[in-house]
Amino acid sequence: METGKTTARNSHYTGIHMKKYKPLVQATEAEHAAMVRDIFSTITSGYDVMNRLVSIRRDVAWRRFAIKKISLSRKKLFLDVGTGTGDLAIEVAVHHPHACVVAFDLSGKMIDFARKKIEKRRLSGKIQLARADALAIPFRSNTFDAAGIAFGIRNIPDRIAVLKEMMRVIVPGGEIAVLEMGLPEAPLLRRPYLVYLNRVIPLVASLFSQNPDAYYYLGDSIANFPRPKDFLELMSDAGLENGRFYPLFQGIAHLFMACKPKRGI
Repeated sequence: METGKTTARNSHYTGIHMKKYKPLVQATEAEHAAMVRDIFSTITSGYDVMNRLVSIRRDVAWRRFAIKKISLSRKKLFLDVGTGTGDLAIEVAVHHPHACVVAFDLSGKMIDFARKKIEKRRLSGKIQLARADALAIPFRSNTFDAAGIAFGIRNIPDRIAVLKEMMRVIVPGGEIAVLEMGLPEAPLLRRPYLVYLNRVIPLVASLFSQNPDAYYYLGDSIANFPRPKDFLELMSDAGLENGRFYPLFQGIAHLFMACKPKRGI
């Protein structure tokens, strides 16, 4: 299974104690999935704040960078997988005025929160929301020009399965974009960023969150996300081609891009 492969490639875990959640290097796929369901049912109202914290307020710029790399030249249909509170869907709708965006998330609370943001931005006519599972995307094959997932794939244990589903629903030659947090390769940056993730963010979260332990998990999930070249291997294993990545902010995040093969489809 893919989880074993990912665990073997990563050894960033620093032993930070999470009272409520098991460290990812010790968790099974089922336990990881259960953690995610519990966490994202309790931090909805603070989710946007969390994104700003872990990204050092760069997540908005990273989404816009990703959108500039995405091509919507055919049907002008974009799928936002694991939309959370809808930020990627909103950015696509704003920067691609003629596009139609479909966004879904497994969490009903996240979808409700996203709907309010979308209505406030008067984008309801351009963004369709649904509650769905990324492991069983409820759309026909070859439907969308492109699909993206922002800061969500690290929360899904079977990443190859998600990539395969995303590939299935895009047109041949269409693109997949994965925006995700990780650790900088340079030790001089990695060490202080680990301290920031594992000490500073949970301390700040304890001041406003009903579930501060969730922020230990978030740091753990970032620290144990595959290194860029390893994640490109996962994309290739899923059947995608022309994989490449773009380091963002000294490697605190990366944008991964790959295409669905045109041949044999």
